[in-house]
Amino acid sequence: MNREEKSATIEEIAAQIEGAEAIFAVDYRGISVPQAAELRGKLRETDSSFRVVKNRLTKRAAEQAGEVRLADLLVGPTALTFVRGDTAQAAKAISTFNKEHDVLTYKGGFMDGTSLDEETFKSIALLPSREMLYAQFAGVVASPLTGLVRGLGSMIQGLALQLGQIAEKGLVTGEEAPEAEQAEPDPAAPGGEAEEAGGTDEDSNEKEG
Repeated sequence: MNREEKSATIEEIAAQIEGAEAIFAVDYRGISVPQAAELRGKLRETDSSFRVVKNRLTKRAAEQAGEVRLADLLVGPTALTFVRGDTAQAAKAISTFNKEHDVLTYKGGFMDGTSLDEETFKSIALLPSREMLYAQFAGVVASPLTGLVRGLGSMIQGLALQLGQIAEKGLVTGEEAPEAEQAEPDPAAPGGEAEEAGGTDEDSNEKEG
């Protein structure tokens, strides 16, 4: 690969990093060409791409895109999934594929400003798709008032249970109001006071997602 080709690759990867809603990194050693094609097809359905990358060029692309955290994941054979669509569906596609083939090792990833470890990644894969949420919401809205109230309550409860699995990982956070803004206890109130497939070094081949 000459200098112009390397420069073009860096620009391309930087654009993919900047345009991604989420990025997942995996060690792909052991994956076959047909398996890689299968995974690419599944991810394409979620508006995501699977790309085997060269570590040195990708580090430069990450610096250019301002995603410095990615450099820590670029050790050993690395393939990146760039998610532009439904993050939960992309994670589900990878998880389902790996249950069938057991050839990928999850390294880490990012979603917006949040880092995703393996446990959090698996939790995200359990979340319903956007289309499913839309369908569920449309169904309860079309119900009579009593059914609407019950349906919304059931939806919220189900999502709360799933989101609870990843709350401690920082994807669902809540910030307390500054002390100066918190209400003072009312002494007069009853009871007294008031009561968070290729190598990844320079010689590795690159495959497009």
